[in-house]
Amino acid sequence: MADGLHWEQRPTLREPLLVAAFEGWNDAGDAASGAADWLVQHSDMPDPAPFATIDSDEHVDYQSRRPRVEINNGVATAIQWPEHACYATRWRDRDVVVVRGIEPNLRWQSYCDGIIDVARETSCTTVVTLGALLGDVPHTRATRVTGTSTDPELDETLGLVASRYEGPTGIVGVLTDRCRSAGLDTVSLWAPVPHYVANPPNPPATRALLQRLASVARLPLALDRLDQLTELWRAQVDRALGDNDEMLAYVRELEARYDADHAGTGDDPAFPDGPIPSADELVDEVEQFLREQGGTDG
Repeated sequence: MADGLHWEQRPTLREPLLVAAFEGWNDAGDAASGAADWLVQHSDMPDPAPFATIDSDEHVDYQSRRPRVEINNGVATAIQWPEHACYATRWRDRDVVVVRGIEPNLRWQSYCDGIIDVARETSCTTVVTLGALLGDVPHTRATRVTGTSTDPELDETLGLVASRYEGPTGIVGVLTDRCRSAGLDTVSLWAPVPHYVANPPNPPATRALLQRLASVARLPLALDRLDQLTELWRAQVDRALGDNDEMLAYVRELEARYDADHAGTGDDPAFPDGPIPSADELVDEVEQFLREQGGTDG
């Protein structure tokens, strides 16, 4: 049974599929949650509001993810609780249910059951999960999405390359497995984020996830604004690196490895096998620069 699922309404949708992304362990550079936010903000559905929510009391440890207080004229006026919300978004030929929230702390299986209930009640037969992780990839190259699906033909059509990773997983991995066991078709898409510039936002990874989602779901996504943000983001990183010879040499090493790995193939090193070199001071320098930059929201 799903814990804490509440319905505001049950929308009638056209050929819907469900897309889910979560802040936290699965969301390097906020790339996956950023893609989900973009879908909600840019669809043809006016003034999107959640049609269903999952109660945070059932699934969140508030000591690890504290609610936020709102202050107006020195007076506390409201508490913002961590949100797990389901939105209906409309596109030219079909609709998309977007599940947007934080990675829960508690009762993962019943939390996933709530999302499965939403998928079934809205007639979604396919669930697409979005994730992002830190990798030893250069910021100067295209972000290559990797992932898997329950449809081998779709894997081949999209050039999806299965991860070789074995180890701890997050809510994205659990949800994908639970949906598959429930008989829903699943697609899991992951984008790598350069580990040396991990501070959000990461427009290249967000754009890459949306572009691959558009191929999976046949969605007419206009990503021109994200193209501009990607160019701006790369220019900011280049300026942050400046004349730091050690960091520039490391980026060139990543570029050479990336180019060799992808020469004539569709492979994607989104799940790196090798160790990540230590460059803590350089990472701090880049991240501090990006924190100081404003006005990059799309």
